[in-house]
Amino acid sequence: MESCPCGSGREYESCCSPYISGVSSAPSAEALMRSRYTAYAKHKIDYIVQTCVRDEDHGIDIEATKRWSEKSEWLALRIIRTEGGGSADDKGIVEFSARYILDGLREEHHEISKFVKREGAWLYEEGEVITETVVRASPKVGRNDPCPCGSGKKYKKCCGAMA
Repeated sequence: MESCPCGSGREYESCCSPYISGVSSAPSAEALMRSRYTAYAKHKIDYIVQTCVRDEDHGIDIEATKRWSEKSEWLALRIIRTEGGGSADDKGIVEFSARYILDGLREEHHEISKFVKREGAWLYEEGEVITETVVRASPKVGRNDPCPCGSGKKYKKCCGAMA
């Protein structure tokens, strides 16, 4: 049998498939998060749309979502932490990291997602994407500095001219 893309270690048919197919509802915010990741991996955009809060303040660009889902190779989901989101709660937070390949580049989507329970069903409300600042491993080479390739020329007349 096929293992579930959500990383639970269970088979897809007994893990996220019942939620995505509409047979049952996700019992927790984390289960909804896992099933939404699986829906992205399996290009089930209708499920993504159905499990979002949709009102004047919360829209979804369906075409952009579909393109992202289909152009990406989904590698792994990692749940970092959860707050609330259980069967007795009305709100929950799930912080997660989703790794994927898009246009040949490895990417990571790190987000803190907020979920709400409405009429007994968990919905994705909004998320805060966590960006990581890239830090240079070595100092930046100035235009008039000697080129680090060792040619003896200024950077702007050597390797900097190619950039």
